[in-house]
Amino acid sequence: MPAALPGGDLTPQLIATSFWSDEMVRAAGIPIYDTPLVSVGGGFGSFTLVDVLRIQGAPTSAIRVLSNSDTPWQTWEYLTRVSQLPARERIRSDAGARPDNIWGFPSYALHEAWQDKSPKLLWQVLAEPIFTDFFSPRTGTVLATVRREADRIAYWSMLAKGQVRMVRRRAGGGYFTILTPPAGTTPTKRVAIRSRYVHIAVGYPGLRFLPDLQEFRETHNDYHRVVNAYEPHEHVYEFLKARPGVVVVRGAGIVASRVLQRLMDDRERFGLQTQIVQVFRTYVTGAHGPGLWMRRKGGDGWAYQAFTFPKSAFGGQLKAQFRKAEGEKRARLAQVVGGTTTPKLRKWQRQLRQGREGGWYHAVQVVVDKVEPRPDGRLTSHTRGDDGRRGAYVSDFIVDCTGLEADMAEHRVLADLLEHGGARRNGAGRLAVGPNFEVLGAQNEDGVLYASGAATGGNHFPAVDSFLGMQTAALDIAADLARRGFVRRLGPLRSTGQWIRWATGRPT
Repeated sequence: MPAALPGGDLTPQLIATSFWSDEMVRAAGIPIYDTPLVSVGGGFGSFTLVDVLRIQGAPTSAIRVLSNSDTPWQTWEYLTRVSQLPARERIRSDAGARPDNIWGFPSYALHEAWQDKSPKLLWQVLAEPIFTDFFSPRTGTVLATVRREADRIAYWSMLAKGQVRMVRRRAGGGYFTILTPPAGTTPTKRVAIRSRYVHIAVGYPGLRFLPDLQEFRETHNDYHRVVNAYEPHEHVYEFLKARPGVVVVRGAGIVASRVLQRLMDDRERFGLQTQIVQVFRTYVTGAHGPGLWMRRKGGDGWAYQAFTFPKSAFGGQLKAQFRKAEGEKRARLAQVVGGTTTPKLRKWQRQLRQGREGGWYHAVQVVVDKVEPRPDGRLTSHTRGDDGRRGAYVSDFIVDCTGLEADMAEHRVLADLLEHGGARRNGAGRLAVGPNFEVLGAQNEDGVLYASGAATGGNHFPAVDSFLGMQTAALDIAADLARRGFVRRLGPLRSTGQWIRWATGRPT
């Protein structure tokens, strides 16, 4: 065997080779550590799987979570805060969708009603959605309950900090996961974790910008006036408190509605004179969708839906349809039930109505061809209507609310799996996974690579990027691991006993 190299870093041979032997890794000077299961990501996707596995009897010594985040909620907390959902605000999620509680009981509604001593919350759940809006939990409630569960399952003892560089198949079965630990914490630049199972839950690769806005930012090096709703932009609201201004909001989903509500709340609270221009690419005028049972409400440009997907997508008829459908049929079904939507909340609707009547909220259906700076420091959005008519809107800021980037090529680990790990794309361009969320093509003898979260959209289960979706994936993965002997099966007796331990705060 060749002599080990100093430094412990990747060699050209390792980078170019899809299957690694133990000798190749040792020859590169990279130390090898063994653990049966590795979860890459360290967000809610990793947390929900680890939670289920601990409930089903997996010891902490059998699991390692590899992440550059200090907590499983770190990225989620950041994104909710900058997109105008701080701790006191309510997220778009069902009362029973609890990342900390696989049983969903008691629901977040019961939890908050008890905590706040508020019977109104119980009434809201009983009367929704006819007499009240759908209940949804506060951001702060989610954070507090997940923190409690992380402590209960000893999550911190399973966390290994660092940046995952790649996952490669191991000659003889299983995988090597290459981790770059924080500088100065190890004598080598990289370490390798050798495991039989790997779970990938890396979330979204980054922000997604509309092409004309990306071009403007790069051309003019202006990241102050053109901002993404998922990046810090509190300066926009502070500017508007100091003087009247105009904001162009691009997008028509939940994030756009949250940005609008923040602008309108500030206008009411501080007596501001803010003018808002809402740019719709597709303007919804009413109920839409095929047939009688697949239609959703809409109007004033917006498509309305209480949650990201209908509830039947999580455990009813729609979920069954997705499992049976394949290829183009599944893609058509996803197009019908997916798309950009937002909840129809009473307060928000009242504010929009006041804005239209007061002449300070302007909804337009146009395509923006180009954004240019003006000599006075403002922005001009050059637009084109469906009838070909040209127009222009002058604003102080533009807020892009079109979402997060889901292209796997933008994420180093996912891109490497496609090139070297045997993984392939599905019809939606995401990772192709099987019924148990195993990554198709990536199995290596007795080793299995699983994935959950945003990277698995477009497969047999539609609502992957949600609390319930990540729990569904975690339960399916854990059930497969139980069949392979990694954990115990979650039967009625064990489930009941574990719920009692959860309710009383006792460790698993």
